Amino acid sequence: MRHALRDLNRATLASLTEALRSGHIRAPITRSMLAGYVPLGQLDAVLAALSAMEREGMTPRHIAHVVGMLAEERLEGQRMSDRVQFVWSPPELDRIDSRDTAVVVQDLFVQARSSVLIATFAIDKQQRARALFAELAAKMDAEPQLAVRVFANIHHPERRRTSSFHKTTPPPTPTPAQLAREFGDKVRREIWPGRRLPDFYYDPRSLSPDAQHRAVLHAKVVVVDARYTLLTSANFTEAAQRRNIEAGVLIDDPRLATRLTQQFDKLVEASVFAPVPV
Repeated sequence: MRHALRDLNRATLASLTEALRSGHIRAPITRSMLAGYVPLGQLDAVLAALSAMEREGMTPRHIAHVVGMLAEERLEGQRMSDRVQFVWSPPELDRIDSRDTAVVVQDLFVQARSSVLIATFAIDKQQRARALFAELAAKMDAEPQLAVRVFANIHHPERRRTSSFHKTTPPPTPTPAQLAREFGDKVRREIWPGRRLPDFYYDPRSLSPDAQHRAVLHAKVVVVDARYTLLTSANFTEAAQRRNIEAGVLIDDPRLATRLTQQFDKLVEASVFAPVPV
């Protein structure tokens, strides 16, 4: 059964707390004492709840402490809802006034001061990659203190099928080390438009020769300055950020940003992620 105090809004809880602390509401608590602080429709339920607390030995000061904590919890929840924004793409299919994925990503790059962490399953190349990363790349070149790390999936090439008409043997699949070097070359030639490169990492399991043991880095995350976190279904591709239907949340919470960054840090320390040779 839900406690009657939980149905009170934050303003009512705060007002009730102050009345209990100041002695305007004192033992034994009566209906008339509460009438000026609790809405009429909730008055009887709140009186019953507070009377039960009195019977259990709680004084008005003790009750004020409990009600005050509820008010603080309600305020913190309200603040958290203000720190969470719904992110969506494409903008022309938005029906509830959410924020555009591509705009949010670029805004995060513009405001970055000390650090940017990116995780993505897919990355565009050439002109589309330059459009996505131009702002951040220029910022990296201009601001040496800005540290950028990119955790990217390296896709394992599928072995070519042998033709039924021409009995040719497909070329051997490159080794994991060769594939990682090829990706590093692609970063320099086709992905990153700036002079100073981010630190790129990948999950070596994605290049395992054994398909049954292969795994991919599928997370899509942006963390900026250990404060802002974008969790999204969108990859770092033009299609994902501008055409595909993608959903995410932008959260202003240093605790979350720090914990998520630590998660990647610890996986690097444990060699779950390896540096891309660029």
